[in-house]
Amino acid sequence: MSLFYKKLRGFILLCFLVLLLTDCKQSKTEFSKDDVAKSLKIIGIEFNKKYIDTLYPYLEQNKEGFDSLRKYTLDNDVFPAIRFDPLPKDFSARPQAGFPDWNIPVGVELPRDKNNLAFYSIPQLASLIKHKKITAVALSEFFIERHKRYNPILECTITITEEMALEQAKKMDKELAEGKYRGILHGIPYGVKDLMSVKGYKTTWGAEPYKNQEIDMTATVVERLQNAGAVLIAKLVSGSLARGDVWFGGKTKNPWDTKEGASGSSAGSGSATSAGLVPFALGTETLGSITSPSTKNGITGLRPTYGRVSRHGVMSLSWSMDKVGPMTRSAEDCAIVYSFITGKDPRDQTTTAYPDGFEPQKDISTLRIGYLKKDIEKDTTLSKHNSERAIKTFKKLGLTLNEVELPEDIPYKSFDIILRAEAGAFFDDLVRSGDVDQMMEQNQKSRANSLRQARLIPAVEYLQANRHRQVLIEKMNTIMKEYDVLISPTFGNRQLVVTNLTGHPVISIPTGLDKEKHPTSITLVGNLYDEASILLLAKAFQKNTQFDEMHPAGYTD
Repeated sequence: MSLFYKKLRGFILLCFLVLLLTDCKQSKTEFSKDDVAKSLKIIGIEFNKKYIDTLYPYLEQNKEGFDSLRKYTLDNDVFPAIRFDPLPKDFSARPQAGFPDWNIPVGVELPRDKNNLAFYSIPQLASLIKHKKITAVALSEFFIERHKRYNPILECTITITEEMALEQAKKMDKELAEGKYRGILHGIPYGVKDLMSVKGYKTTWGAEPYKNQEIDMTATVVERLQNAGAVLIAKLVSGSLARGDVWFGGKTKNPWDTKEGASGSSAGSGSATSAGLVPFALGTETLGSITSPSTKNGITGLRPTYGRVSRHGVMSLSWSMDKVGPMTRSAEDCAIVYSFITGKDPRDQTTTAYPDGFEPQKDISTLRIGYLKKDIEKDTTLSKHNSERAIKTFKKLGLTLNEVELPEDIPYKSFDIILRAEAGAFFDDLVRSGDVDQMMEQNQKSRANSLRQARLIPAVEYLQANRHRQVLIEKMNTIMKEYDVLISPTFGNRQLVVTNLTGHPVISIPTGLDKEKHPTSITLVGNLYDEASILLLAKAFQKNTQFDEMHPAGYTD
């Protein structure tokens, strides 16, 4: 054999090996018709071989489309073109009176034991600031020091924004000295859940893959509080990607019992507010993340109507379910904070311009009240006794309570895929890159596992679940249009699922301690865009009880 033919044969063999290796590499991403048949079993459908042969080329085209999507980058603040609308067909928003000029009391004095200052209400702190009995700088330094002292125990704070806080506090003191007073939040410290971006500081989302992330924007809600004069002193723990109370730095503790977690995912906001590390905080809720930590930590949490408060600059978990709201120690404080963060934001197209407000002097006897009697009676949690006692308190206030039941004949088990599918879309790059494997929790109930399984949710099922969601919206409206407030157990029934899907506002209010000395709560549900009614009833309840004034021991040392 000539040298030429030897070289030619070698070249042909080399080409063959290259083609073989290339084919092997491609086969890793290809799928067989048998794979298609097996995949269909997940969604309970079976096609015979003839139809699988027919649809197979179509699936290959689909895959090309899927691959092409991933060549383009999407910014975090890009919402899907399909947006959730919570409005029922015949909905008419309740009239609202606007917000009052918040009353700032006179005669408030600094406590003899300065540690007790940690549990003053917003109006009390505002009085001290306005009447120059304490400076904004001194108040901020006081709460910053509490973070440094108690955070090693509670693990509720990711970042103390000390430099920004003191700069803002100095500005507030200077303005006050010049006769400029911005209002009741002037100089009042606060914290935000670390899903909310703040320019110049990390926004970690509580997860290992993002622990060094900085987002070059400040969330609208933070801007609005800054404009009102409030002083951001801390970014508080979010459970990892808005799930639970475990984050990349540990597990946030409940101040009432540090053997217990603070619940999630606004764990840091609940724990820090309860222990008096901040006078108030902001949290987010998709499926219980304001109400649950508010309950577990013994504070008051308002989850506003879907679209009431801007989510610009806030991590998305579920575009159609996420809400931002205040977590405070009383309904009045909730109303105050809410009044500054609510409203239309052109940077968040889900926000609305419906009338808003709160009338603290309104006669509660004008409210039409329903309550979930059967759910309270069937409650198997340790909070049942306190819920029953709360119902008696409402009746003592002269209110008539009408028995109501939540909608039936609804496929409640199907709705979980809405949140999971939307979260899977937002965090698709995290899953596909493999960085999801870095997350702290990797068990069956973890966010990491939830994001992986989202890849197996069919688009058809996602849309079908949303069609059933519309049926739920109509059925819930049929109930709610007869009432101003619906009283419900916080846990142990479907209320959290229902109201988070329909977008109705709720407020969770403390009802005391259970047999294990852990806080309990009850939840008030309002009509869409009628936060005023639930805030009014919650304020009346707290005026006639002392549960909102209870604090965990060991945080005034």
